[in-house]
Amino acid sequence: MTTPQQNLFAALRAAFPTDLDRTAIETADGTPLHYSWRDLDRATARIANLLASLDLPEGARIAVQTEKSVEALMLYLAVLRAGFVYLPLNNAYQAGEVAYFIGNAEPSVLVCSGKNFGWASRLAFTAGTTHVFTLNDDRTGTLLDRAAPHSEEHEPAVKHADDLAAILYTSGTTGRSKGAMLSHGNWLSNALTLKDFWGWRGEAEGGDVLIHALPIFHVHGLFVASHGALLNGSKMIWFNRFDPRAVAERLPEATVFMGVPTLYVRLLAEPGFTAQACRNMRLFISGSAPLLIDTFEAFRARSGHTILERYGMSETIMLCSNPCDAVLGERRGGTVGLPLPGVGVRVIGDSGQPCVSGEIGGIEVTGPNVFAGYWRMPEKTREEFAADGWFKTGDVGRFDEQGYVTIVGRSKDLIISGGYNVYPAEVEGYLNEMPGVAESAVIGVPHPDFGEAVIAVVVARPSAAPEPAALVAALKSSIANFKVPKQVFVVDALPRNTMGKVQKNLLRDAHGHLFR
Repeated sequence: MTTPQQNLFAALRAAFPTDLDRTAIETADGTPLHYSWRDLDRATARIANLLASLDLPEGARIAVQTEKSVEALMLYLAVLRAGFVYLPLNNAYQAGEVAYFIGNAEPSVLVCSGKNFGWASRLAFTAGTTHVFTLNDDRTGTLLDRAAPHSEEHEPAVKHADDLAAILYTSGTTGRSKGAMLSHGNWLSNALTLKDFWGWRGEAEGGDVLIHALPIFHVHGLFVASHGALLNGSKMIWFNRFDPRAVAERLPEATVFMGVPTLYVRLLAEPGFTAQACRNMRLFISGSAPLLIDTFEAFRARSGHTILERYGMSETIMLCSNPCDAVLGERRGGTVGLPLPGVGVRVIGDSGQPCVSGEIGGIEVTGPNVFAGYWRMPEKTREEFAADGWFKTGDVGRFDEQGYVTIVGRSKDLIISGGYNVYPAEVEGYLNEMPGVAESAVIGVPHPDFGEAVIAVVVARPSAAPEPAALVAALKSSIANFKVPKQVFVVDALPRNTMGKVQKNLLRDAHGHLFR
């Protein structure tokens, strides 16, 4: 029996409009460029044919660390089209971080920014990667040069729903990064659900236009936003970098905007962001970090629109969303809404039994969007799934009587700063190796712009006096800037309970006023 084609790219391409010469993506940085749907089809075919010509093994990983560009999106689509596995890496990662990902995933191909080719290629070739290409945000690089001679026709590789499509690295509390394995079926099921739940409008209904101002190395920007527009055949107004003034100027041409809370804070600080600018907008969506109630209310008062908050993870894509359609309910600030159709969400108490409305417990989920497990970590995978197959998210929350979910904490001690995940154990590991540092505790505290800010509390070794500024400078040369503490405090001792565990809640209480 023949298994039907489940390649995600094939599903996205099938949704392209009949008129392939219509604009699919218009760039908004500098001189506008217009990419048609035909351009997307032909360019992804050339890159897919290049990858196919490399004689890569089945299931080969393609690691990508580049600046945001339309061509980088095309590369992602081409990897799906060719049937390989996409591995996006935050472009802020430093060499030490990238070395771990390359060593763990063992990609056959690395695509990096031209400015990083020297150190990135050395890391890759040392680890056994056979091909390294460059791709820049100005449409240059060896990837495009090598792809240009290839055919602009390519039949998407036949993939099954459970075939691996991407590996997304997400660290744990131990600081060791884990590769969440997402399949073609995971992506497609979630994209189809969101298309309906968020009411994406087709051409007959006026057609949606998405302002795409998010990075494309994580779930929100690359998958949720891009998949949504592509699966609906909707035009994207594309920003390589978020600029609040420029975004406000383009809002009258759009109907949908997706952002992290930081972007909404910055829009509110822009004088040009007004209700008049939002007159054609249909939907503002926020995720990747908690949205402060003050921001939620200020945005509604300023724009006349109520932000839709949702909840997801690298391992599960989207899980919950406030309603888009008022018939299903109101959008409530401080909540992540209702479980999406087809997604199971439960809250489990310390007793191992489901919590009743209002009780707080661990959030567990199931559904066709939930990943298969962690790359080459079978024991960790078993730990993170309950006996009946539900995934233990590590988040803590509660249901209310109407079924809305509120996230109240993160049992895995995750900090989300500006939409980026920061894991304290990783930063603490670097700090604890520095001269003069005996131990450290890294926490997140409320911040009006970033949602949470990273700060560190350090205990000095006897007779040592580490300088906070020097510690910050050293960290900046070792880890991505978004992980670097905004402030470092040197203290005599960390607060501990009777079991010797650092009481980070006391540290948060002591420093929670810093940025208010």
